[in-house]
Amino acid sequence: MTRGERSTRVRSFDRSIVEGPIGRAVWKLAWPTMLQNVIGGLQGLVDHAMVGHFVGYAGNAAIGVSWQIFLVVQVFIGSLFTGMGVLVARFAGRNERETVNRVVFQAFLTAALLSLGILAPLGYFLAPALLDLVNAAPAVQADALPYIRTMFLFSFGMMVFFMLGGALRSAGDARTPLRLGIWLTVLNLVLSVILIRGLGPIPAFGTLGAAMGTVIASGIVTLAAAWSLFGGRWVIHIHRGFDWRPDPAIIRQLFRFGLPTGIQGVAMNIGGVILLGFIGSLANSAEAQAAYSVGYTQLFSLVTWTSVGIMGATAAVAGQNLGAGRPERSVAGVRVASWMGIAVAVGIGLIFLLAPGLLLRVFGMDDPVVAPLAVELLAFLSVSGIFVSVALAYNGALQGTGDTRGALYISLISQLALPLLLCWGIQETVGLEARHIWLAILLGHVTRCMLGMIRFRRGHWRGIEVRIG
Repeated sequence: MTRGERSTRVRSFDRSIVEGPIGRAVWKLAWPTMLQNVIGGLQGLVDHAMVGHFVGYAGNAAIGVSWQIFLVVQVFIGSLFTGMGVLVARFAGRNERETVNRVVFQAFLTAALLSLGILAPLGYFLAPALLDLVNAAPAVQADALPYIRTMFLFSFGMMVFFMLGGALRSAGDARTPLRLGIWLTVLNLVLSVILIRGLGPIPAFGTLGAAMGTVIASGIVTLAAAWSLFGGRWVIHIHRGFDWRPDPAIIRQLFRFGLPTGIQGVAMNIGGVILLGFIGSLANSAEAQAAYSVGYTQLFSLVTWTSVGIMGATAAVAGQNLGAGRPERSVAGVRVASWMGIAVAVGIGLIFLLAPGLLLRVFGMDDPVVAPLAVELLAFLSVSGIFVSVALAYNGALQGTGDTRGALYISLISQLALPLLLCWGIQETVGLEARHIWLAILLGHVTRCMLGMIRFRRGHWRGIEVRIG
């Protein structure tokens, strides 16, 4: 085989996603994404564990609060990548290679403008007010402010990394994002160990060091990925023959499908921020915030990492098969993905129930007030994980086929209205306690699962068309 033949073969779409056994197609995309999310999540676990040991639980709370705020804005810009994923999957299913390349390039241009021109300056100046909004304790704010400002200012590399991963997966290549994710995690871990605790002449930056490691690592990996993207080594190729100007037709479609996902993400994270406000109103607010940060944002990620991987695989399979004119394979794909998610969630839930103390000690969570709150939360999450896994599989199918509005409506009801109204009602009547907030989280996940299944089975997504000029 000549060099040119190898190059052409590497850049071909994987047609087994729309032609082969559906279970194999889902698994082919799911396992690399699940593994990437687990490996990538290790950096967050290491950051929390090191900060917990070298700074204390206030540092854990600072990272958790900062991420909750940061994600509200980042998810909105990242919604463009969902719109991109809808277009890439649909056109990859049709085997329209050059259209896929154009979509990815336009998504990159739009994300660059929003990230560098809007997110960085506004995030830096509004950070103090945002921390006040979530009732972060003074000790938590002291660590959180430099952390969140660093994340806002230097988030572009991270966003490009997520954009490229989403584009490649939607085009049927989940292994390249896995390789990039491994390099990112290794580099991030090394930098975090050095910058959080210090090494030789490098001072200990504490909580700020965790943010520095994240943005430096993502910037380096993004530069390396750009070399492959422009060099024609991937299934997606940005080349000199492009029209480098913004394409309004494509950008409109990015917002058409992405904007509902952006509103969905913002609503869910605003709900999380308001939930943090309820936690901040408790008598032992700092301890409860630390339990929430470790239990929900970190340990529960063992479920969400894998479930989000399954969601991405389901979106690609459903979108490509709908583009290829085979919607029944989209239906079969989400069923297979749901059972994969349930199997993982049950296993992790048993660990939450049987060994919560062991998990919490990894983060230095031995405070006599914090530990019982975290154990109680893990008990609720052991059940919640099952419903989250199924909900995300159906959410992926809805988004991948272009029904992003349906996913938005479901999230507004289940992740915003229901849990927050429940917390407010209990607070105004019998008095709010931590266990009431944990229960509200569980009921929100159950509702999201049920509504997602109903929406997908109604089949509105079958008639959604994707066209660009």
